Amino acid sequence: MRKLKLIWDFRGPAGQKTAEHHVIHLKEYIAMNKLDITITGVEILSDMHSIAYLVVDESEMKPIRDTLKPHRGQVYS
Repeated sequence: MRKLKLIWDFRGPAGQKTAEHHVIHLKEYIAMNKLDITITGVEILSDMHSIAYLVVDESEMKPIRDTLKPHRGQVYS
């Protein structure tokens, strides 16, 4: 089963803090909906660009994508 990484981009000097805060809300969504998602996090791509992400099975992606509206996605490896 392929896994997909749903990504939210945050730019600017506050991007890292915003991404960290966004992950809190992603974890709340996972708990509230009793989803079997264990991979979430923040990656700092540069001083001015950070991302928040979660990893889902491809079969579960569409409803989560439609609800949470990530900026982009990619295959998780």
